[in-house]
Amino acid sequence: MTTITLSFDNGPDPDTTPAVLDTLARHDIRSTFFVLGDKLRDRRAIAERAHEEGHWVGNHTFNHIVPLGMSSIEGISTSEIARTQDLIGDLAHPRRFFRPFGGGGILNDNLLNREALRYLMEGGFTCVLWNVIPEDWIYPQGWVERALTLCFQRPHALIVLHDLPTGAMTSLDRFVRTARDRGARFEQDFPRDCVPLERGELVSPMESYVTDASA
Repeated sequence: MTTITLSFDNGPDPDTTPAVLDTLARHDIRSTFFVLGDKLRDRRAIAERAHEEGHWVGNHTFNHIVPLGMSSIEGISTSEIARTQDLIGDLAHPRRFFRPFGGGGILNDNLLNREALRYLMEGGFTCVLWNVIPEDWIYPQGWVERALTLCFQRPHALIVLHDLPTGAMTSLDRFVRTARDRGARFEQDFPRDCVPLERGELVSPMESYVTDASA
């Protein structure tokens, strides 16, 4: 049986995120929303609703401009994480979830730099990666079939979707129904191999995700 964990990046969006929450509520599914601090400032009520309905709220940097591993200016990476975490405030899960910006969903050493990794470790963060990228931002009307194919190739899929106003999330209901019809179950927690850092402790090597890393 395939297990699927849903996650949503780059919100909250004033229209799309509430619609996603409505869909998840209909299907009794809990997920994680990795928010951008720059958007959260004026839309915290949406994140509060997600939290109240049992979803987890995670940190996805403040501006989402470039992957942290591509930033060479001292202090920028720390600020990107810290400012967003301050805005999340009491909505944060005790595990303090953080997902790096991957630039097209690519898992490579652009995800983090040494400064960012050090801050995450010292701050007791849990770094959450992914293993399914259906590119819903590129194929807003065609991501469902791609997502289903990718999810059913592994025992536990952690899929990255985007609660953005592209129209892609109008197909979320169809994705969930089809996945369940094919025997999938939905779970909120993440596959262990997508979490290399747990509460600040390395649980698997991270050198391939960190620019000039020795971790």
